[in-house]
Amino acid sequence: MKVLVIGKGGREHALVWKLRQSPRVTRVFCAPGNAGTEIDGENVAIDANDFDRLIRFAKKEEIGLTVVGPEEPLVKGIVDAFEKENLRIFGPSRQAAQLEGSKVFAKQLMRNADVPTAEFRVFDHPAAARHYIETRDYPLVVKADGLAAGKGVLVCSTQEEALAAVDRIMVREEFGAQAGRQIVVEKRLFGYELSILALVSGRTILTLPPTQDHKPAFDNDEGPNTGGMGAYCPAPMPSPELIEEIERDILIPTVHAMKRARMPFRGVLYAGLMITNQGPRVLEFNCRFGDPEAQPLLMRLKTDLLDLLDAVVDNRLETQVESGVEWDSRPSVCVVMASGGYPGPYSKGEVISGLDDVAELPDVKVFHAGTIRKNNLILTDGGRVLGVTALGDNLAQARRKAYDAVERIRFSGAFWRRDIGLKAILSPPSSPPN
Repeated sequence: MKVLVIGKGGREHALVWKLRQSPRVTRVFCAPGNAGTEIDGENVAIDANDFDRLIRFAKKEEIGLTVVGPEEPLVKGIVDAFEKENLRIFGPSRQAAQLEGSKVFAKQLMRNADVPTAEFRVFDHPAAARHYIETRDYPLVVKADGLAAGKGVLVCSTQEEALAAVDRIMVREEFGAQAGRQIVVEKRLFGYELSILALVSGRTILTLPPTQDHKPAFDNDEGPNTGGMGAYCPAPMPSPELIEEIERDILIPTVHAMKRARMPFRGVLYAGLMITNQGPRVLEFNCRFGDPEAQPLLMRLKTDLLDLLDAVVDNRLETQVESGVEWDSRPSVCVVMASGGYPGPYSKGEVISGLDDVAELPDVKVFHAGTIRKNNLILTDGGRVLGVTALGDNLAQARRKAYDAVERIRFSGAFWRRDIGLKAILSPPSSPPN
């Protein structure tokens, strides 16, 4: 089978790399891809949102399965467009992708399905939002309704910060006019963050090992939110009882609510959670593999990824559940190397060195994100540039291997967080906070 992966980030490189390992796969294409997907697969110079050209390519190359990485084409309806042409594709429909594409849709669905989440209000005018904020005496989170590349969630400690967030999203339209047309203002939750990804198809939900992302740009969770500065898998905290609670109270009611609304969910359902002293609460839903969570997750996957994705598309995921999914017992850590200035303005075109040296290291894989190849050089081409990922006998060893590899890679302006996974080692959370 030939496979096409849509996207150009670190997640897509991880998907290309893992799919290429399947004995059933003959060729893996990536559109548009990056310098890493060009090494592990074949790049196609087609934008992820150019559905017509992607469909023509899939037909011409007789692609057996298309796998969509990023959220934007899903929200714009790439799955519907491919299925209309009888092409097999992995991901939710346009309607189902609203779970990620609209924070308002997701929060209202959670309210109707009795899924635990933060207390919230929706606003379509800044004056009403400001008035509401001025009457609250607790910290708030202000969220742009639409897609904002992971940066449209502003966590506020003070009333002034929340008022400024409304101004940034709705008045200055920093995340785009469409994304900021409506906002969600919700009570800020405290506890431990956790990412739970599940494959969903028909009545079957297959929960994958928990991962933990690090969203803020700098150490100690300081600085602005990013698309993610690193992740590790498995996250050490969740007990089997907690995972069971998350499945029972969050995943199952959400999937049932989508089905009742006649927009059944099929693909990856990703719940971003806060584990509070009242139990797990949903911060947000995504409808695709996380980035950078996919990198440590897929690094540990031993089962053929194509078999899993095929089972979802063909509505026979229960057979995979029955036969079991095999994982490497060792934990994995991914450290993101970013361009100076990210998530704000940053330069492109910086030469990256040290990649050949790191490629020789055992149990280490560098997943490319914002990279491009020009004149036999690999250059920076985005905010998040590389996801340096390593396996270790324990979390501390995986961290050491990842950071050892990071230190060998050079490009001008490079920065990275130095505390990915550190909190779990120094003070592993045994129970939710008081």
